Amino acid sequence: MSLRTAVLIPCYNEEATVADVVAMARKALPDAAVYVYDNNSTDKTAELAARAGAIVRAVPQQGKGSVVRRMFADIDADIYVMTDGDMTYDLTAAPRLIDALVKGRKDMVVGTRRETEQAAYPLFHRFGNAFLTGLVRFLFGIRQTDMLSGLRVFSKRYVKTFSARSNGFEIETELNVFTAMNNLPFSEIETDYFARPAGSFRKLSTFKDGFKIAWMIARLIMSERPALFYGTLAFLSLAATFVLEFLMPDIAFPAGLWLFCGFWFFLFCAVLRDGQLKNRRETVRLAYLAQPFADGQD
Repeated sequence: MSLRTAVLIPCYNEEATVADVVAMARKALPDAAVYVYDNNSTDKTAELAARAGAIVRAVPQQGKGSVVRRMFADIDADIYVMTDGDMTYDLTAAPRLIDALVKGRKDMVVGTRRETEQAAYPLFHRFGNAFLTGLVRFLFGIRQTDMLSGLRVFSKRYVKTFSARSNGFEIETELNVFTAMNNLPFSEIETDYFARPAGSFRKLSTFKDGFKIAWMIARLIMSERPALFYGTLAFLSLAATFVLEFLMPDIAFPAGLWLFCGFWFFLFCAVLRDGQLKNRRETVRLAYLAQPFADGQD
């Protein structure tokens, strides 16, 4: 059985590079179908991608997360290779990533970035990625070194059970947390990372998108680790109650009473949401198991 491979390229105003990315994808993976999903580009991205041989589709809802959600829903394949349209990732490494996915029976393989030029990775982007990667590792326990890499390979069962919530660049954070919280096998392979060619401009804002990613991490703690989130609030409410009672007895009532009620409310939320989470993960697991792993063997 031959594996059907799809190359997914989300794009927004990448006319300077998209044709080269499509050409590199077709050369590295000659049997793969190459898709470019154009996200309201105002330049010739869609036209040049089609001329280079890609299957071009449009996504009107703005943001990379919106595009990924649409790509995962639309395309049926055994192996999915996702990369950016800015010519910064080395697609010649794609066969190695696919080989690691199939032979290692992984559900996600990430191409971690190895800089080939100093201009490839601005200082603030490097610091932000390191900080956010470390934060996600600490909170969710995933042993990953490059959380925001845009070069990834997925199995079909990963793609068809992943449910994206974000619309923007937070999507990589969601992919990593989904992997960690569902105990899905993944690995990393170091790949070259290049500076953007002349005429190509970054869409990621270090501070604006960094805050969005941090907010997404907070939302994911609430939804994926509710016992920790609500348990912490319950502990803080109870601690504040005792502080008021012993250190500020004059104002302990009714503030202390409200805090004590808050303790029981947050404790109830922790137990309730944790039970709901277990049911949701069981549903995801059943959907995951319904998609057999495609390894190219009869």
